[in-house]
Amino acid sequence: MMHFVKLNAAPSPLQEHAGKVISAALHAAMPDTAVKAALQKLPVTEGELLLVAIGKAAWQMAYAAHSLLGDKISRGIVITKHGHSMGAIGNLTIREAGHPVPDAHTYAATEEALAMTAGLTEKDRVLFLISGGGSALFEKSLLPAEEMEAVTKALLACGADITEINTIRKRFSGVKGGKFARHISPARVFSVILSDVLGDPMDMIASGPAYPDSATAEDAVAIAKKYSLPLSEAAWRLLQEETPKELPGVESYVTGSVKVLCEAAEKACRELGYETVLLTDTLSCEAKDAGAWFASLARENAGKGKKAFLAGGETVVKLKGSGLGGRNQEMALAAAIGMEGLENVLFFSLGSDGTDGPTDAAGGWADGSTVHEIQKNGFSPADALENNDAYHALIGSGNLLFTGPTGTNVNDISVLLIGE
Repeated sequence: MMHFVKLNAAPSPLQEHAGKVISAALHAAMPDTAVKAALQKLPVTEGELLLVAIGKAAWQMAYAAHSLLGDKISRGIVITKHGHSMGAIGNLTIREAGHPVPDAHTYAATEEALAMTAGLTEKDRVLFLISGGGSALFEKSLLPAEEMEAVTKALLACGADITEINTIRKRFSGVKGGKFARHISPARVFSVILSDVLGDPMDMIASGPAYPDSATAEDAVAIAKKYSLPLSEAAWRLLQEETPKELPGVESYVTGSVKVLCEAAEKACRELGYETVLLTDTLSCEAKDAGAWFASLARENAGKGKKAFLAGGETVVKLKGSGLGGRNQEMALAAAIGMEGLENVLFFSLGSDGTDGPTDAAGGWADGSTVHEIQKNGFSPADALENNDAYHALIGSGNLLFTGPTGTNVNDISVLLIGE
């Protein structure tokens, strides 16, 4: 069930419009239709057909596949984030695990998947449903769990982008970087991929467990040195081991991406009477800089007609403080500071999966009065931004967005609405 954005009581027209845009975008980005379309290409399988689904959208993707294929699937497992399962699906095993840092449930569920897919023949096929978040949710660590957790946290905190993070993760994993497909061999793999990585590189989405790795050991070492990662001697040795570069018997299809999210949001804005500008669907920079950029657009265009500026992508946060938040909340807080005092403007940004960073919020929103409301609650917006504490700054003023788990995961959408 979808639980859409909770805005303030008695919402303003711009708040109502924001809710409609969010609802339209999330509905369009649900994987059901795309998964079923991809499965029309699924070859006839002589032996067993197994299903393995990983990622934040794993349950929804598996549900769509099972509704189409039914008992043609002999057995399977779904591994998704804690709280993202919506019930039983036929004969499939449902497991929930940790994200963004793998936990004991991650390792146990992955071992179940490996055991289930061991000993297959060339007549068998694995239907592999992949969505963002799979890197943390599907893992067989080649390092001690404590070290793997420390490395993951260091990568998330240093400002590395998702491609850099996954390049490192592959080297420390027994399933990433094409290694899961190698485990399944000689059985064939049919992968359906919901992309949360800009440009849809299939070897980077969920760290490419069933796709040849384009990054080299040299690339991985360079990234580790760039961010001064705290690695053991064993970890450095793993970085220098090469990953599979060829994987016969693997078919892969990308079924959805941030482009769908942006197109639906843009269409909704137009239908609400806005002159729309899609700035980019590959936004990739620091979150606070993106928020300041949207604020400058608000200042430049306020009072000049009904306009909407949109961007899709995924920003990063460089952790310097000890606060709580996520990239979308940080964008909203930075935008609030830049839009202080403006009338008839509203900015929002949210993650399509319904989770922004290590919080229960999907993102945040701001208008010209947000700074004042934050200050009324005893917070300094500038200090909160410096301390990476957007969550606590925005929750008291009613400027967080909550959707609950949405069932999809195709990056983030950010929209600036300017009224007449």
